[in-house]
Amino acid sequence: MIVIPVKEGENIEKALKKFKRKFEKTGVVKELRARKEFAKPCVVKREKMNHAIYVQQLQREEE
Repeated sequence: MIVIPVKEGENIEKALKKFKRKFEKTGVVKELRARKEFAKPCVVKREKMNHAIYVQQLQREEE
């Protein structure tokens, strides 16, 4: 359960922003979308491999 302590006098929009950030970090929406339809194991493996290649390229560019 996500709890956002709101300080006295704090803007409600700031509290909503904090809630949205925390909710996004939990990954609930991503998991729901992933469970919505079945992905074959080979497709999942290919996506992971492509993501790993992408991350490696980003790290090389930083150096």
